[in-house]
Amino acid sequence: MPVRPVHVNIKAVDAAAVGRFWARALGWSVTKEGTVTTYVAPPGEFVWPDPAAVCVDVVTVPRAKPAAKNRVHMDLATTSAAHQAELVARVQALGATPVDVGQGDVPWAVLADPEGNEFCVLEPREVYGDTGPIARIVVDCADPRAMARFWGAATDWPVHEVTGDRAVLRSGKGSGAYLEFHRTPGGKTAPDRVHLDLLPYPGDDKAAEVARLRALGATDLDLGQGDVPWSCLADPEGHEFCVLALP
Repeated sequence: MPVRPVHVNIKAVDAAAVGRFWARALGWSVTKEGTVTTYVAPPGEFVWPDPAAVCVDVVTVPRAKPAAKNRVHMDLATTSAAHQAELVARVQALGATPVDVGQGDVPWAVLADPEGNEFCVLEPREVYGDTGPIARIVVDCADPRAMARFWGAATDWPVHEVTGDRAVLRSGKGSGAYLEFHRTPGGKTAPDRVHLDLLPYPGDDKAAEVARLRALGATDLDLGQGDVPWSCLADPEGHEFCVLALP
């Protein structure tokens, strides 16, 4: 059986502050705030994992983000030019700053959260009209076709599009954010500051899922995590991800 993306995991020196930023930016709620992790999810009754959304989990680390651009970031959806302008102004008032990652003259806004994690506020696009506030999770890669093969087999998210420049996946339920792999020059230069957390389905065996992912090309990672209930792995291009324990 496959695993499913459930969180965008963001490392931060002040996880509570960064979690509050993302809750306000997305119009979501901080459902758990602590010294180790701050969890951000859609408003309403707390359910984990969320049945539709890929949520945000901000985890405390001791070191600040390095200067290198993150290889994983979120793009936020808007419904009109006025909405885009309002959202850009709102996140800047919350502590976001404009950044130049070489994007040139583009219709979207490129910003960074209060600890430097990049994200984009997209211009209105019909394809993202039903995603909720997170339009897509974007992963920089060298070979989108290879990423589509690995992640399509790893998850239950169907592959919607594959070219030499981009691969697009989305939940088979037709809801929530897209997962997109974009061909980008340059490889990994530092541990990933942002990564995906995956979860097996109820009744599936986590150890068996981890073994299946290794057979697909994932490798084990030792990030100093010690004895924890989750497994740290990397995909064939070195993007880190975790397979969480079932609740």
